[in-house]
Amino acid sequence: MLPSVVGALLSTVVLVYVLSNAAYTRHKRFIAGARTLRQAIVAVYAVLLVLNLWCATVMPVTLVCDAIAVATLVATGVFGFVIAERRIPATTVVERRRVLAVGAHPDDLELACGATLAKLVDTGHEVRGLVMSSGEVGGNAGLRPAEAQRGASFLGLNGLRVHDFPDTKLETVSNDMVRAIEAAIREFEPDVIFTHSAHDQHQDHYAVHQATLRAARAHHSILCFESPSVTRDFDPSVFVDIDGYVDVKVEAVLSHRDQAGKPYMTPGRVRGMAAFRGAQAKNTNAEAFEPVRLLGSAIGDL
Repeated sequence: MLPSVVGALLSTVVLVYVLSNAAYTRHKRFIAGARTLRQAIVAVYAVLLVLNLWCATVMPVTLVCDAIAVATLVATGVFGFVIAERRIPATTVVERRRVLAVGAHPDDLELACGATLAKLVDTGHEVRGLVMSSGEVGGNAGLRPAEAQRGASFLGLNGLRVHDFPDTKLETVSNDMVRAIEAAIREFEPDVIFTHSAHDQHQDHYAVHQATLRAARAHHSILCFESPSVTRDFDPSVFVDIDGYVDVKVEAVLSHRDQAGKPYMTPGRVRGMAAFRGAQAKNTNAEAFEPVRLLGSAIGDL
């Protein structure tokens, strides 16, 4: 009976911890496939809890109960090993770079280059984000800036500023956006700047692209990322290996709950695009960029 009681207690502790949103939020950023792994752990330990409680109360054949208790301990060890194996490795670079990512709307950075930004953070670079509007036309302006902050925090960005320039009409405040981006560049002095592509049919994305190029007219390294609204003229020649970071990107995109239901916000679409660009790069998963210009020494280990 004692092994069954111990097994039931162990199963209960594991279930409570895994089902805790705080624990899940803390670990999912650093474990590949955290969502699927969490579901597997919950399913296995729910069954083990029932079996251990059955043994502790009904007390059938001792050998069977002992086997169930041992299975609980083995499952704990196996899942511990799996979690350790699926932990996203982080390497420290010799020279830290400063990266500034400029987007039009609260979810643009996560969708376009969320995996790259997370990987840069994990390898020791300093990354900041700049968003031009609160997305009031495409969603709830009272919610979206906070969702952008949560997404940036999840990715590990060192800071994010969300401006309130008019959504869908950013071309009307081009000079104001240029001044805002210039101020961010002066303050942060980034080595590399990410922004929207010129080959983007969304008017706000194109306006931010133009404003960024004007603000960074003296900057040596500008990479344009891929939004869901890019045209067929988008022609990337720089690819970042995001193997191990696709799940991180999926979770960052899902943090924008106000945009849930839009087809480009689904995990399937995010994974599909990562696989498509990975095939182009002769790799498993990648994010793609068009260089406006790129100084090799500035990009370093990116």
